[in-house]
Amino acid sequence: MNVKRKQLLYLGIAVVAIALIWWRLASKPASASSQDPGPVKVAAVAIIERGSIENTLTLSGEFRPYQQVDVHAKVAGYIKRIYVDVGDHVKAGQVLAVLEVPELNAQVAGAKADIQRYQDAVRRCQSEINRAESSHSAYHAAYRRLKQASESRPGLIAEQELDDSQAKDQESEAQTESTRAALSESQSQLAAARADLERLSALESYAHITAPFSGVITKRYADTGALIQAGTTSETQSMPVVQLAEWSQLRLVVPVPESAVAQLQPGTTVEVRVSAVNKTFEGHVARFADSLSEETRTMHTEIDVENPDGALKTGMYAEAKIVLARHSDALAVPVQSLERNAGGATVLVLNANGVVEERQVKLGVEGSDKVEVTSGLAEKDRVIMGNRGEYHPGERVQPKVVSVNARSEATS
Repeated sequence: MNVKRKQLLYLGIAVVAIALIWWRLASKPASASSQDPGPVKVAAVAIIERGSIENTLTLSGEFRPYQQVDVHAKVAGYIKRIYVDVGDHVKAGQVLAVLEVPELNAQVAGAKADIQRYQDAVRRCQSEINRAESSHSAYHAAYRRLKQASESRPGLIAEQELDDSQAKDQESEAQTESTRAALSESQSQLAAARADLERLSALESYAHITAPFSGVITKRYADTGALIQAGTTSETQSMPVVQLAEWSQLRLVVPVPESAVAQLQPGTTVEVRVSAVNKTFEGHVARFADSLSEETRTMHTEIDVENPDGALKTGMYAEAKIVLARHSDALAVPVQSLERNAGGATVLVLNANGVVEERQVKLGVEGSDKVEVTSGLAEKDRVIMGNRGEYHPGERVQPKVVSVNARSEATS
């Protein structure tokens, strides 16, 4: 009997132990399920830092000569000698061609002869003046003596003789004045002849056609023996001798859109990329039209680019990157983190507890991948990048910091 009771006792203990083990196994998953909230979302975040940000404008344009002229002759004549051809580099004042102008040479020789003739006339008048002054002095002295004698002893000198002497005195005086007038006329004629010679000599010097500035010959219109009309003649269509373009400095012409006109400043440094030579040059905004084209709504703008080694050629295309605005110590956020609205924009920020917050921000300078924030954020804040629809304010997420470039450039 005791043995049977012990067996039943052991059996009861075993059943209780099995039931306890089953209960614990059945209740453990439920307890774990009630404590596990599920997997936490991972969000890519960028840490806000201060740095340089700039808004630039990249435009394509074509190089033009800084100066370009068709060189004409000022006098008509035949080309006696031409010293330059296409591609030649010349300096300011260098002789490009020489004209043969026989008629002008004859006029210069005639003007020199006129000068010689008027010089002889001046010398002759001076001699006549000297002779007239001497004669007048003699007649005047004789008249004074006769007059004094007549006054001291009345009736000694006949009145007729006294009148004749006075008439000769006055006639010699008039002759002197006439000779002086002739001298003045001859001197005026001499001055006019010299002025005419200077004019003709200046025209004769124009037979030597010179370069108005340093540059390269881009076209040659005439050869030796060609008749060139004077560039000042309005009745005929004069033919230029050569075309000259300045190459040491070029103008890059670009169309600036209306949206960027207000920010364009003269003197702004420009980075000019020329793919044809695979080089980047430095230029400066030199001048702009200050008015928009009605067809394109753009403003004609010129950028001066130095070309000391002649690597750049007229007609080459280039890309100019113009800096419209730059802040060196700006607080900026990636463009991917912004959601724009009428008041500016909003960003999703992770607070210290990893909870998502939505903040309104005000924007400043906009770059290509970053935008300046003037209010709403502080340095070291964490903003969520990527798809804004996946995250909601109040939600807890796990941050994953991504690296972003602190400097941005915009291309419009």
